[in-house]
Amino acid sequence: MPDLIKALQDRILVLDGAMGTMIQNHDPNEAEYRGARFADWDSDLKGNNDLLTLSNPDLIREITAQYAEAGSDILTTNTFSATTIAQADYGMEDLADEMNRAAAAIARDVAEEYATPDKPRFVAGVIGPTNRTASISPDVNDPSKRNTSFEELAKAYGDSAAALLDGGVDIILLETIFDTLNAKAGIYAVRKLMRERDVDIPLMISGTITDASGRTLSGQTTEAFYNSIAHARALTVGLNCALGPDLLREYVAEISRIVPCYTHAYPNAGLPNEFGEYDLTPDEMAEHIGEWAESGLLNMAGGCCGSTPEHIAAIAEAVAGKAPRQRPEIKRAMRLSGLEPFTASA
Repeated sequence: MPDLIKALQDRILVLDGAMGTMIQNHDPNEAEYRGARFADWDSDLKGNNDLLTLSNPDLIREITAQYAEAGSDILTTNTFSATTIAQADYGMEDLADEMNRAAAAIARDVAEEYATPDKPRFVAGVIGPTNRTASISPDVNDPSKRNTSFEELAKAYGDSAAALLDGGVDIILLETIFDTLNAKAGIYAVRKLMRERDVDIPLMISGTITDASGRTLSGQTTEAFYNSIAHARALTVGLNCALGPDLLREYVAEISRIVPCYTHAYPNAGLPNEFGEYDLTPDEMAEHIGEWAESGLLNMAGGCCGSTPEHIAAIAEAVAGKAPRQRPEIKRAMRLSGLEPFTASA
């Protein structure tokens, strides 16, 4: 995708912000989640944000357009939980493909509406981590127990990626990765799909540092995480969610130092308060991310939980005119990973 590569070389691109936060701000009720089509569904549907793509598409389009208006170069699809695995909680596994195709089409339509020759817009098809983990037992009394498998995850990721491509996305984004084995299943599935279709779709991979320990939930450090997914040949590798920009900065700097591809970061708007809300203002968030840009850490920036179009507009202004990160020359070496990285000296 030459337009995307040229844009990355020319400037710091702006990702959009949190879809879930904006949906929560609208506070749709059970009936609005159901719409006419799902009025008689036999389980509660409130909270199934991905379903709104089918039951209330105008709301999803409105939110996506607000992010485009705020200056987002890359619009993401409302598909964080649109996998067969995650939709099983609602008995809606059979609707996952339709959710992905419809969400991609909405984002594609908005992208084309707002694109200009000087500012093309791109669509990233989101695949979240699912609500299961391949590396961690759900039973403290049985460390060997798993509630999913690599094969099940790969099938779910592959099906979602195929539907997103059918809907017209430019990029596949594996995001909020808390378990690297889940991500490896996703990478396998997406690369397999590309071979089957004889296409080359840019892949973005976004890990999540879960707390101040600097590790993913499955226990890896930032560098160990990258070593585990380096084979993916991703367009960008970066971090999102869990932490605000103040706490995430050191790990963004680490990613910037070690990865030869482009980088991205989209932190939360601070840590949630006692009411589960996010307090970091647009100006405060933009101040942090502007400093990251000044320090040469970024190729893409945006916002995760708690962020709104106002946050994205402030971030867009903060990175405007600042030079994008220059990709480093990384010396060839054998790099391995467990929970910690290991580099064999030449």
